[in-house]
Amino acid sequence: MTTSLLLIVQIVLVIILVILVLLQKSSSIGLGAYSGSNESVFGAKGPASFLAKATFSIGFLFVVNTITLGYMYSQASQASVVDEMVEDNNIVAPAPTTLPTIPTKETNATK
Repeated sequence: MTTSLLLIVQIVLVIILVILVLLQKSSSIGLGAYSGSNESVFGAKGPASFLAKATFSIGFLFVVNTITLGYMYSQASQASVVDEMVEDNNIVAPAPTTLPTIPTKETNATK
């Protein structure tokens, strides 16, 4: 259950990270042109510093979550179903049979 929750968080972080990267201004116009009217929302410097800090924070959370997921999956892969099996063995071993003795040369010489 924990890995499922972390996997969902990972997907959400990826989506947010992609959106933040696409909203940033670049040397080419890109999708940053659509956020031009919202510059006053982020402060006097515009969205550059806010988006850079948000991208760094989300990127850091993404890396930490990736390392955590990798560790949890590696621990889960070392466990085996066979290790948890309880062997229920009710089989009775057969009684040993006596083998007939074969006469040897020494036995014949003494007679």
